[in-house]
Amino acid sequence: MSIEPKLTRFNQSVLSKYQIFNSIFMTLPFDAVTKTGVLLPLFHETCKKGFENGDNPTTIVDTFFEKYQARRNKESQINLLFRFIQYIERQVVLFDAIEDAAFPIVNNMEGVGTLRNLKDKAQAEYNLDELKAYLDDFKVRIVLTAHPTQFYPGSVLGIITDLSKAIEQNNLSEINNLFGQLGKTPFFKHKKPTPYDEAKSLIWYLENVFYTSFGKIYNYIQTNIYADEQKHNEIINIGFWPGGDRDGNPFVKPETTLKVAKKLKKAILKKYYEDLKNLRRKLTFKGVEDRIIKLETILYDYSINLKSKKAISVKELTEELLSIRKIVVEQHQSLYENEINNLINRIHLFGYRFATLDIRQDSRIHHSVFTNVVDQLLASGNSCLPENYHDLSEEEQIDILSKTTDVITDLDVFEDEMTYNTLKTIQVIKQIQKMNGERGANRYIISNNQTALNMMQLFAMLKMVSFQDDLTVDLAPLFETIPDLENAPGVMEQLYTNPAYMAHLKARGNKQTIMLGFSDGTKDGGYLMANWGIYKAKELLTEMSRKYGITAIFFDGRGGPPARGGGKTHNFYSSLGPTIEDKEVQLTIQGQTISSNFGTLNSSQFNLEQLISSGVTNRIGSEKNKLSDEDRAVMTDLAETSYQVYKDFKSHEMFIPYLERMSTLKYYAKTNIGSRPSKRGSSDKLVFSDLRAIPFVGSWSQLKQNVPGFYGVGTALKQYEDRGEFDKVEQLYKNNKFFKTLLENSMMSLTKSFFNLTKYMSNDEEFGAFWNIIHTEYETTKRLLLKLTGYETLMQNEPTGKASIEVRESIVLPLLTIQQYALKKVQELEKAGVPADDPEKLIFEKIVTRSLFGNINASRNSA
Repeated sequence: MSIEPKLTRFNQSVLSKYQIFNSIFMTLPFDAVTKTGVLLPLFHETCKKGFENGDNPTTIVDTFFEKYQARRNKESQINLLFRFIQYIERQVVLFDAIEDAAFPIVNNMEGVGTLRNLKDKAQAEYNLDELKAYLDDFKVRIVLTAHPTQFYPGSVLGIITDLSKAIEQNNLSEINNLFGQLGKTPFFKHKKPTPYDEAKSLIWYLENVFYTSFGKIYNYIQTNIYADEQKHNEIINIGFWPGGDRDGNPFVKPETTLKVAKKLKKAILKKYYEDLKNLRRKLTFKGVEDRIIKLETILYDYSINLKSKKAISVKELTEELLSIRKIVVEQHQSLYENEINNLINRIHLFGYRFATLDIRQDSRIHHSVFTNVVDQLLASGNSCLPENYHDLSEEEQIDILSKTTDVITDLDVFEDEMTYNTLKTIQVIKQIQKMNGERGANRYIISNNQTALNMMQLFAMLKMVSFQDDLTVDLAPLFETIPDLENAPGVMEQLYTNPAYMAHLKARGNKQTIMLGFSDGTKDGGYLMANWGIYKAKELLTEMSRKYGITAIFFDGRGGPPARGGGKTHNFYSSLGPTIEDKEVQLTIQGQTISSNFGTLNSSQFNLEQLISSGVTNRIGSEKNKLSDEDRAVMTDLAETSYQVYKDFKSHEMFIPYLERMSTLKYYAKTNIGSRPSKRGSSDKLVFSDLRAIPFVGSWSQLKQNVPGFYGVGTALKQYEDRGEFDKVEQLYKNNKFFKTLLENSMMSLTKSFFNLTKYMSNDEEFGAFWNIIHTEYETTKRLLLKLTGYETLMQNEPTGKASIEVRESIVLPLLTIQQYALKKVQELEKAGVPADDPEKLIFEKIVTRSLFGNINASRNSA
């Protein structure tokens, strides 16, 4: 049977269905929705034609009301705009649900990058034993973070899941009920979630998606690649940040971390109990049934009460299931053996932790905390540290910290709250390890790590508080800015030459996790330099680590969009080449990227398999991805040129004022989507270094300018065109998959840009010239990327992805228009000097904030 092209399948299973179901949605028996459903198409057409004619958002909105709703007063007009916002939010949900339902139809679940394809390719092109040997030593870890780009409340995520299922089954009655539920369910949160709320939201994905998809992937590998019942390398595992990530989040307390760890354990015990409950109905055999019933009862009690006297260890649970399986195989014709194996495999994957809880804190906080610790120790007459400790050089302090044997037994002596909480968190890590197993919490990430001293301060605190004799925690530095990336190899060598730290690494398997942050890298150095800076840092860190017999494990702080290291992430991992350590793929999955890329069983399985396959592909074809000296010189030159262009842009006198007054930046704090403050500092004045990457990138996205995803690329390419050396860039593009992936992801950022939306700013006395700088760089980048790739349109090689973006952008066009209209009104009122609490100004600010939700959700990876 022939398979239709992917774009045809998308048009049939997604676009056509959306048009049909959207027309049904318009007929919902809700007064407000019905009227909105009739008027919105007229408003959409007014927006579309208005922008084609060069009109600004204010003119477009005014034209609509004059032409179609002339009798409405101002209050009624505002009410209709709010209803438009609410309606469009629900259209986005509908499209999400339809796209999720069609995922296995649009995407080939056994095609390139899947495990089936990987196995068949190994059998055909090289030895299957080679693939087994590689998988024995390879891991993929996705780390779920609570970064605030998930705008859907839990109730709406539930509706999307149910709606996808109903659409998949063509259950019209259920679809109609869910449409009704959708129409009446609020889309915004009245108060900020707590870190524990965020953890519970993500544990839903662990229970309802990852428990099943991880199990299916591991079962397939064990059955079809290894074809035995032995326990192998787990290959896939999962990390978890909510409740442990305290970087810039004052609401994450030690008790929060412990509470989340308990919730994770209860959640996985509940899943094991459910599996045992199902097994009980099947294993009704002599010598087996009673044992399964006993296990089921034990797990039920344990999942409710973690201090249950009937508690059973992971080892005991596994051994009992293996014993039961042996009886089933030997005495009962192996009936339901696969189901028993499935549970054993999941216990192997998740243990009693479900996910590994990472702890993260900023090095500057640690420095302040450790200073307080030293002061307290000295004040109490403790002689473990010299009295002149603060006056010593960094090297001397590191030497002392690597040898200190002092133990802090009483935390109550520390009156400073941050000091107490930091030290208490270390005690909690030890507690979690006892409760959930060592991997329940065994990694501590230091944000903004700049020196070896940053690492050794934490090293000393961990040993002083809880891990005197056996430090079962991995310390992971996070290098983010361009200067930090350049200094990273020197920092690591200082650690590798420290006997105490090397002894620790030896005890941890001679592995060192190093986290590299895309988000702040892009904010700091621009798109090309951030990616190239990280690539070069990985090469140097690989070389440095191998020199000392250490395997570097790179953990990438990737976000959803290309501007934060996202986009087609598996393409990056398949293009690293032989000069970068590739034993593990580790990356953060942030915000709405969790729901869009891993939110269903099909999408989760597909994208996890792509990540596994990317590592294998890179290992097998790594020599092909090796950069020649000439290509490396071109890549370096492009990155450095774009870096300078971006730095000049960033230092422009209008840069901060433009973000502050013309974008939605300040509105992110009002959305109640995340527990963390939207910026690091407490100053009322906007300071660039205090800006978090998410609202920074998201604000450019809301403007439909997407600066962090392309700025500087065009100028860098143009220099080669001007010098008559464009063929060098073409050669690099042809030769190197990494560079090709970079540019294809940048094209996604350009595709999601729409400068007609803000064209009115070009005439602004204050910001017109600055807007034109951005627009010129956009046009230059677009023209030269098309020239380089030979495409006629952006994303020509990804017609399905492009089509999805176009539909989503079309859905939110009225929403973007309303947001810009409201922003312009706020700006006019501020210029007129109205007070901050002016009722009219507050209404327009509320419109801007409410518009954020639908715009972000529609893009799926926009912030």
